[in-house]
Amino acid sequence: MPHQKVPVFGTRLGFYLAAIGSAFGLGNLWRFPYVVTDNGGGAFVLLYLFFVFLLGMPFLIAELTLGKISRSSLSPALAKLAGNRYQVREMREVAVIPGWVSWCLRHLSWMSLLITVVVLAYYAVISGWVLHFFMQLLVALVDPASFQPENALRVLLKNGWLQVALTSVHLLVVAVIVAKDLELGLEKWVGYCMPAFVLLLLALAVQSVQLPSSPEALRFLFYPDFSKLTLASPGQALGHVFFTLSVGFGSMVTFGSYLREKAFIPMAGFRVCTLDSMISLWAGVMIFPLVIYGSAGFNGPQLLFQTVPRLVKELPNGNWFGVGFFLCLYLASLGASIGLFETVVANMREVRRIPRARGAALAALLCFVIAVGPALSSSVLSDVKIGKRGLLEFLDGALINWFLPISALLITQVVCWLLKKDLVMAEFVDPNSPGSEKIYRHWLFILRYLAGPIVAIALLLQFIALF
Repeated sequence: MPHQKVPVFGTRLGFYLAAIGSAFGLGNLWRFPYVVTDNGGGAFVLLYLFFVFLLGMPFLIAELTLGKISRSSLSPALAKLAGNRYQVREMREVAVIPGWVSWCLRHLSWMSLLITVVVLAYYAVISGWVLHFFMQLLVALVDPASFQPENALRVLLKNGWLQVALTSVHLLVVAVIVAKDLELGLEKWVGYCMPAFVLLLLALAVQSVQLPSSPEALRFLFYPDFSKLTLASPGQALGHVFFTLSVGFGSMVTFGSYLREKAFIPMAGFRVCTLDSMISLWAGVMIFPLVIYGSAGFNGPQLLFQTVPRLVKELPNGNWFGVGFFLCLYLASLGASIGLFETVVANMREVRRIPRARGAALAALLCFVIAVGPALSSSVLSDVKIGKRGLLEFLDGALINWFLPISALLITQVVCWLLKKDLVMAEFVDPNSPGSEKIYRHWLFILRYLAGPIVAIALLLQFIALF
């Protein structure tokens, strides 16, 4: 049947742009500054980069491998391993798996998809904030007096229904793009967005480093002061690594299922992690001079939106700078949203045989319903606090710092213990490269014997830090 045909990326560049677009989004431009600020700067950045290559890259390779071998998204891939009616080829290392393992496989996919949908929902709220500032600054190009940075965020946060409307616009744009076929939707649009995004990012970074605050900002970003790390820092660094690489959502399983047979996954994983890290550092170079230049004791998820608009008013041609910055920010948001959205739609299409267009509409509706809560958390629901946090900030902390590392770890354990050894090795071992077998052994050792203890210790330290 036509809808059962497995789509593939048209080009290798298309895969890289889609993977990086999904991995690199608001997480690095919106979330990265306030997480780094909360954890003391350079030492946390160093910890983050260490975890990118120690765990992030092996986890990313594992998800791509599961997708490529199963030719499925996460839910049907795990269903095949569990041995139900969707199994189309023998993938398991063992002939029979215990009942409790089958139960875990079935529920792991639902946990991962639930994380993806909820993150998409509050991510859409933040994307709506970006749209708000982008439109405000567009109007300011014609009427400069119309943009008042002190009031822009305050007005937005007090008007919850405006946030709901902006959220719906973002979800509608993403749904329309993902409703297209792979090459016309995900690959085409992210292929347009990512080069434009990178060019804008580089241009804005050049502008940013010319600010008087640049030396102080670069010292804060790159000089490690380990005394500023807290017990929660390793867990937050791990969570942010998995978030920015889209690991644990099942996104990279979906992208792996779209890879061509000749794709060499370890090199693909290395390139995605390297490019993502480089762009992350460029984003830090761009953002921290702005944050420090306009800082007035701000922190938390609103940090970026409190500082950058103040700077826009002070710079020569600042409104043009602001339009470029928020356009850059929205392209990053759009690329990541498309990647996560594609994951949800692909699972619906493969498990429930729901056509792509209908699946995109259903996913958008589900995300919108969930997003209403975070959108109203600063106005109608401002009295609803979990601990000291509002709903949006609580969801971000709980999902990214706790549930995402658990989901990512469980998916990788499935790959390294249950997938057939010869199938996995075939994705690593190149007859023309004698060292490729060593890469496989090192990768397997990290997943089997290092990943579990490191994630467990990071979560334990984070738990202790709560008290």
